[in-house]
Amino acid sequence: MAITSANQLELLQTAEAVAREKMIDPELVVEAMEESLARAAKSRYGAELDIRVSIDRKTGKATFTRVRTVVADDEIENDRAELNVEDAKDYLDDPKIGDTIVDEVPPVEMGRIAAQSAKQVILQKVREAERDRQYEEFKDRAGTIINGQVKREEYGNVIVDIGRGEAILRRNEKIGRESYRPNDRIRVYIKDVRREVRGPQIFLSRTDPQFMAELFKMEVPEIYDGIIEIKAVARDPGSRAKIAVISHDSSIDPVGACVGMRGSRVQAVVNELQGEKIDIIPWNEDQPTFLVNALQPAEVSKVVLDEEAERIEVVVPEEQLSLAIGRRGQNVRLASQLTGLDIDIMTEEEESARRQAEFEVRTKLFMETLDLDEFFAQLLVSEGFTSLEEVAYVEVDELLVIDGVDGDTASELQARARDYLEAAAKKALETARELGAQDSLIEFEGLTPQMVEALAKDDVKTLEDFATCADWELAGGWTTVNGERSKDDGVLEPFDVSLEEAQNMVMTARIQLGWVDPADLVSEEEAEDGAEETAEAEA
Repeated sequence: MAITSANQLELLQTAEAVAREKMIDPELVVEAMEESLARAAKSRYGAELDIRVSIDRKTGKATFTRVRTVVADDEIENDRAELNVEDAKDYLDDPKIGDTIVDEVPPVEMGRIAAQSAKQVILQKVREAERDRQYEEFKDRAGTIINGQVKREEYGNVIVDIGRGEAILRRNEKIGRESYRPNDRIRVYIKDVRREVRGPQIFLSRTDPQFMAELFKMEVPEIYDGIIEIKAVARDPGSRAKIAVISHDSSIDPVGACVGMRGSRVQAVVNELQGEKIDIIPWNEDQPTFLVNALQPAEVSKVVLDEEAERIEVVVPEEQLSLAIGRRGQNVRLASQLTGLDIDIMTEEEESARRQAEFEVRTKLFMETLDLDEFFAQLLVSEGFTSLEEVAYVEVDELLVIDGVDGDTASELQARARDYLEAAAKKALETARELGAQDSLIEFEGLTPQMVEALAKDDVKTLEDFATCADWELAGGWTTVNGERSKDDGVLEPFDVSLEEAQNMVMTARIQLGWVDPADLVSEEEAEDGAEETAEAEA
């Protein structure tokens, strides 16, 4: 079709209609039309030409122009869209590199194929503009709840109309076996808003723990006002959940406020979550106390916390074990999510048996290494001695408090322990040298002969090898994969080397080798301290 005066105004009318329907800027639609007309003109005059189209925003008249750019002689790549300064003098008085020569060319007749291509360009541009508009509108609403209407279901995923756009509720983000029909009303949590090349950009959820937290914020005015704070949430969607709350006003009970009169507030949340049972737990800064609360309704006898490993041992009476663990481990799993700790649950009988086993192992150690009878070895263990190093290097006064131990006996005990440790160190050093350990590693401060032996067995034989180790490879650590925490054993973990100690040793080795400049470390520390001071000042 030719662009005649009859259909010039139609261009603008069409652009406005499309923009109104898609709720985007009409200017974007006109720009898409200009691009589509330029593409059609290139197919007519030649793809090498730089053809541009400008549509008058008042009259709708389309002006077709050919643009040529002035470039240096050695930079001409397309002689139909570029020319040198000398040739440009035929068109310009004083041409300079970067100048353009614009000539108007006759409008093109758009055939069926060109018209179809133009339509595709316009549709593509409109879709892009629509996605950009949708992203800009919803990017700041991630983490909030929105009401929508179900449009359709595709392979278990629900497409939801959220007013000025569509969003997707994936199959794994639905609670249990929820099913929806077209036009059903649905309340969802905006989990993520991101730019996608194709498809929905807004991802919804009904299983996210924060969905429940936001529901409580809607139902409990004290949470909305900030008087009560939700500190942690853990969910087994559709089955059970735990939520930890704290009140910043001593006169308000956080649990009671969340439950509401006759349970009205919590029941409103339960109904929205398809009957999910919710335990509301008071938050406590003291982790063992908080864990005891989190394991409700089970009663806990004792808690042992290992902060470095982020593990906690919980001792419960035999009759409380199944309650503490919960159906299919649900109660302890939710408590673990809530506290961020790995939880080992054992009965009082199991703990007693374990302590007895540890007692026997330590007794046997002292009997064999210090040549003591069973009774005397048991006395040492009962007084809290757990290793030969403690016996060898402790203050003599701590040995004298043991019944039957005088000064001579204490000295003899320490002499035996030191002799055994020295012999063990000598043997470990010989083994390490046989394995190929170098003096640079053996003489490194902080490593005992036994540590060097363990490193050599792990093929760490030089200071260079040691300097390339990661701290967790030495001290051990924990890795979380798909929500499951797994233990990474460290080479020096049996020697109670902490992660911080491992970091310091590795960094010292790198400094000694000249890999790291100590001045750089000081600068980084000063920068971190400065950032912390700034943050505190702003707070």
